Amino acid sequence: MKIGFVGLGIMGRPMAKNLVKAGHELVVFDFVQAAVDDLVSCGAKAAASGREVAEQCPVVITMVPNSPHVRAAVFGENGLAEGMKAGESVLIDMSSIDPVESKKIAADLEKIGVDMLDAPVSGGEPKAIDGTLSIMVGGKKETFDKYYDVLMVMGGSAVYVGPIGSGNVAKLANQMVVAINIAACAEAFTFAAKMGTDPELVYQAIRGGLAGSTVMDAKVPMMLAGNYKPGFRIALHTKDLTNALNAAHAINSPAPFTAQAMEILQFLNAHDCGADDHDAIVKYYEAISGTSVVK
Repeated sequence: MKIGFVGLGIMGRPMAKNLVKAGHELVVFDFVQAAVDDLVSCGAKAAASGREVAEQCPVVITMVPNSPHVRAAVFGENGLAEGMKAGESVLIDMSSIDPVESKKIAADLEKIGVDMLDAPVSGGEPKAIDGTLSIMVGGKKETFDKYYDVLMVMGGSAVYVGPIGSGNVAKLANQMVVAINIAACAEAFTFAAKMGTDPELVYQAIRGGLAGSTVMDAKVPMMLAGNYKPGFRIALHTKDLTNALNAAHAINSPAPFTAQAMEILQFLNAHDCGADDHDAIVKYYEAISGTSVVK
């Protein structure tokens, strides 16, 4: 299948590479030329603009940072909409954005005869690389079914959640749980270290019980090693929680734990940790407790 791909960042680049490896004919665009060159070296074709991508490809995937970037990629000058064809083109937006904006972009595309799925992902860079992302999808069920196999090249699961915007609702719920879970782990293991008990041994003792989780197994070893290499940056998680809190406030849905997690992230952003992996939430607890969990 001929597929366009716009947005070759930490997540988009390995996702695009997996599509090439699976035999799809890929046309790519990004403002960072080195990222484009990397994909070309793997067998993709470069385009000079989003418009050029859409002119060549009936289905286009976007993977960009936030709501304004998606709108700019689609409706900006030389954007995708300028090259899309009514009744033929489909946009699969895999960015994590505000579900309200997903609905607005889909409505604007519908006016020109273009269908859309919102299909954000979870799993970070490691799962993007090995093609085992969790993909949450909103839109028309028949469109989801048509492109399910394409999504599964990049994911270990692709779950249809409901109408357009539902994928991003699921993603925001995911990001709320992940942030709160990382904060809970950071709090608990800082407590263990300050009590004089080896946090590594505490981790081994509790990871197989009810407290154990995918988040714990992915992030606590990084905390204990002092490894903050970004698989998912603090700055991006801040963006997701901003979207989550805005959406929650709009419908009067209480989110006190998410709000507290956001304050921790803002502390870290203020201390130049925005480019760190979100396991760096532990730095907040180390700062206020005067205790390090690093062995």
